[in-house]
Amino acid sequence: MRDWLDFQGRIGRRTFWLAYVLPIFGAEILASLVDIGLGLYTMAPFTILVSLLSIWPGLAAQVKRWHDHDRSGWWVLIQLVPLVGPIYALVMIGFLRGTPGPNRFGPDPLGDAAAMPATPPMRA
Repeated sequence: MRDWLDFQGRIGRRTFWLAYVLPIFGAEILASLVDIGLGLYTMAPFTILVSLLSIWPGLAAQVKRWHDHDRSGWWVLIQLVPLVGPIYALVMIGFLRGTPGPNRFGPDPLGDAAAMPATPPMRA
């Protein structure tokens, strides 16, 4: 659980999607269904609560993905640029591979083998 709240280090794309985005998205949907089931259409207290609770882990995940690109966590603020910012952030942290090998934020989350360029086998 501490890793969910920690802003240090790096995470890969797979961890970003499977350990952060999907659970938060699922919790949001579940909370919305509970609110609808209880007839709470206007206030939606469960949805609001889940949204507030997901801010910190969501920011932590984004910061770690920016770290994977060897960029400061302050790059999360790029999303405040209308239209272009959120799209750029989604592409960078959601779909593009980070810096191969270790960087100033820690070791490659994909391991040392990921830092090695793929070379075709030599034939004699």
